[in-house]
Amino acid sequence: MPDLLAVCPLLYESTSEINLGRMDEHMKTPIGNKTLTVDLSSRLDKLGIVLPAPPTPLGAYVESSDTGSLLFLTGTLPVVNRKLAISGRLGDNLSVKEGQDAARIAALNALAAAKEHLGKLDRIKKLVKLTVLIATTEQFVDHAPVADGASNLFVQIFGPEAGHTRLVYGVQSLPIGAPVIVDCIFEIKPA
Repeated sequence: MPDLLAVCPLLYESTSEINLGRMDEHMKTPIGNKTLTVDLSSRLDKLGIVLPAPPTPLGAYVESSDTGSLLFLTGTLPVVNRKLAISGRLGDNLSVKEGQDAARIAALNALAAAKEHLGKLDRIKKLVKLTVLIATTEQFVDHAPVADGASNLFVQIFGPEAGHTRLVYGVQSLPIGAPVIVDCIFEIKPA
């Protein structure tokens, strides 16, 4: 077993101002504890964002389910007018830009599913967690920029102060040849 001190000396350094300074250099993103202060419908109108028709399940499940103050959505695909808008695999026949576009479309579909479930978007307080699955080749490594297609939309809508956690990973295949799936958990206001 390797000597951990030799491999990673920062593990054993004291938590001095110098060490905290190093950490601060890498932690410049906002802490996502703030919620949207304007109503979401007005914000979308102001940004010129029009939501698509809500997605429909591809199998024996529902698109959304809430419990307490959380709304869980089924993974949404980049579907426009009930048809896959972008298909393929990142690192094979799709560029990072096309992947970003697919992630943005899937994120818009997530908002449409949330609106369908809640009756109105104004019940959404913030995006808590975003998961983006990406169909990739084994060599593809630009997962984060692709997922930014969805993250940037949510930051545009909710603001950078709200923040959200995110998990992104590559997979061998996705339903109906989709290049991405966007999975969201929103914090919601009581009905």
